[in-house]
Amino acid sequence: MIVRSVEFAGSVAAEGQPPPGGLPQVAFAGRSNVGKSSLVNRLLGRPRRKIARVSAVPGKTQTLNFYRVNDAFFLVDLPGLGYARAPVALRSSWLRLVRSYVSGSTALKGVAYLVDSRHPPMAADREFVDYLADAGVPTLVVLTKVDKLKRRERERGLAGPVCEGLGVDKEQVVGSSARTGEGTEALLEAVAELLGTGS
Repeated sequence: MIVRSVEFAGSVAAEGQPPPGGLPQVAFAGRSNVGKSSLVNRLLGRPRRKIARVSAVPGKTQTLNFYRVNDAFFLVDLPGLGYARAPVALRSSWLRLVRSYVSGSTALKGVAYLVDSRHPPMAADREFVDYLADAGVPTLVVLTKVDKLKRRERERGLAGPVCEGLGVDKEQVVGSSARTGEGTEALLEAVAELLGTGS
């Protein structure tokens, strides 16, 4: 897939609020400190002139943010799960918003779930991936920040502990780096497969 055009189409801030159009959707999810917005910017060809808001403080994405790509589909940046400098009640409302979207969207073709490659998946990661499986949503696991791994860690294999921890197949896992761009092409191809458009 080649990204030719990207524009911010709108946000959804409340359960039941309609999306800004009827295009097919692929959503990006993950814990608040996993580097999701940075990866979205890299994937959309905006590593410098950012379209997704990036902050040193996790938890800045608080709505479902829709980006129209190639006038063909929406990439949806979901609020971060887990850690964020926000009250528990607010974080719970983000999770309810995400789950309402996942269970209620008829245009959602798949979810890319991001996990920091430097750390084993947490219970919250497994819980959300299991939720996606129970909801029948095709799921791609994206390992972020692979550029920060040592050579020995790479040689041992990126996917093994993640596959075991999340209960997914190796074919569902892609490594990536928002900083260097590593894995961007493979990730775009995986998104195209979720959309059913090929590469």
